[in-house]
Amino acid sequence: MKHSMNQQTRRGQGPARRVGRTLAFVLPVVLVLSGTLAVTRVNWSGNSTEPVLTAADTSVGTPRAAKRAPQEVLRDKLLIELQEEDPGVALGHLQQAVNGRPSLAKHCASIARTLGQAAVAVYGPTRAQSYARPVCDTAFATGVAAAHS
Repeated sequence: MKHSMNQQTRRGQGPARRVGRTLAFVLPVVLVLSGTLAVTRVNWSGNSTEPVLTAADTSVGTPRAAKRAPQEVLRDKLLIELQEEDPGVALGHLQQAVNGRPSLAKHCASIARTLGQAAVAVYGPTRAQSYARPVCDTAFATGVAAAHS
């Protein structure tokens, strides 16, 4: 009488053992990566003021207010400066903002035109024109002229 032993189990290479080994290798990797991505978000620019979303944040499902475009925020800030100080200060800060953030250059003329129109409303056409600077070509002067017409 011959005793037959299952060669598969003796070598330890059955299908259950292979699945177990695969899971033992893959599962920790998946958990670490998904946990890391779920908990943190890296801000590469280093100058963001918005809060970082973490796993403990419970307001994820609530709709947030739409973000305002950077040019809109800049325009509103400069309009306030124009009223509190003078158009020259606002135009200087517009030039600094465009130099510091070149992506704003395509919006420079429209912001300067808006500042020109607001300057006419606050200072009158003659005094507003005296603040004209070569920021964004002649967009400020164009705004002054448009508001005066």
